[in-house]
Amino acid sequence: MSLRAVELLNKVEASSKRAEPLKFEIGDTVNIHTRILEGDKERIQIFTGVVIAQRGGGTRETFTVRRIVAGEGVERTFPMHSPKISKLEVVRHGKVRRAKLFFLRDRVGKKTRLVERRATKKDTPEVPAS
Repeated sequence: MSLRAVELLNKVEASSKRAEPLKFEIGDTVNIHTRILEGDKERIQIFTGVVIAQRGGGTRETFTVRRIVAGEGVERTFPMHSPKISKLEVVRHGKVRRAKLFFLRDRVGKKTRLVERRATKKDTPEVPAS
């Protein structure tokens, strides 16, 4: 690809990206508020789970969330810059040492829990002294 083609591709991708990126890390338990269209009505559905993977770049960036429903593991992959995602809330921060948590697929019950990461200075917002 020529340099001009790459610049053009970056411009097109920039128009599709989120103004404010989603802020989370691998191992975090998140609530993802997804817009669902049913006929002419729109509703919000919440998917709660642990972020086990993040891949891609630019507008093609995706992340995978896993949860257990009725004893069965359910994984869902979301595009990072999708307009269908209305909100993402981080419920808890998991302490992890790797980029992909595929080992959680083999675990059952309490073994699927990750140790909670303690708040550090970068996680806590600064409150001005009064």
